[in-house]
Amino acid sequence: MTSRAHRNASDDLPAVFRYLILTAILAALPGCALLTRQAPPEVFPEERRPAQELVQSLIRRNSELKSLRTLAGVYYSGAEGRQSIQEVVLVQRPDRLRLETLSPMGALLILTASADELAGFHTREGVFYRGKSSIENLYRFTQIPLGVGEMTSVLMGLPPINAQAEWKNDGPSIVRELRAGWKEAITFHPSQLLPIRWQRLSPEGKVEMSARFSDFTDTPAGPFPLKIILEAPMQQRRLEITYKEPELNVDLASALFIQQKPENAREVPLDSLGG
Repeated sequence: MTSRAHRNASDDLPAVFRYLILTAILAALPGCALLTRQAPPEVFPEERRPAQELVQSLIRRNSELKSLRTLAGVYYSGAEGRQSIQEVVLVQRPDRLRLETLSPMGALLILTASADELAGFHTREGVFYRGKSSIENLYRFTQIPLGVGEMTSVLMGLPPINAQAEWKNDGPSIVRELRAGWKEAITFHPSQLLPIRWQRLSPEGKVEMSARFSDFTDTPAGPFPLKIILEAPMQQRRLEITYKEPELNVDLASALFIQQKPENAREVPLDSLGG
């Protein structure tokens, strides 16, 4: 990556984003062997509660979970390879996010996002990226096709959905119709009314995106998942997040979710990069 500093930004930045996460991982852990993990078998409840009861439980959880501060172990698997990293995760619902990818020498990548702006500082390259808050720009950093509001929900153990929409029962899940034949489905824990799986399904019934929530622990804000698995099967991407002593509903200063360009950094507009 160091040789790229001598090239024009327009020549190399799309490639940078295609491998941005993997680059940070390899820089942080150069001697670490690639990891392989098997996903645990899915076991879903057979009990079927009325859709409206399940929807009301989601509405309650949405009102109970406001913010999150935690360390997280993150395991990423994609076409580029697989590896583990450590992250600082700060979330302020509905749409503020700060992620710091850590190394033994400090943060490698600092990402901040709000409803209006997204910024990323790649500390070793001294490059500061800034642009509008969009699914496309957030994807450049996370490699997961979710918007900021959707990502903050998922990171807090909540399906990224509109709970006020029209839902109906479908086996152990509730489902709702989206546009042009697309659907999304939520499966719940049989006794605690907690969401344990969310899926977005194509008109052909294929899973485009999914999130699984597990390893629930008791907190003052209610049960909270210590493990979240995000998958985009069509893109062969998987993100497994394991929280370490999460703090919920803490006060987080607004300044944490805004970055200013460091004095010696080179600024690159995200929206000028294309795909």
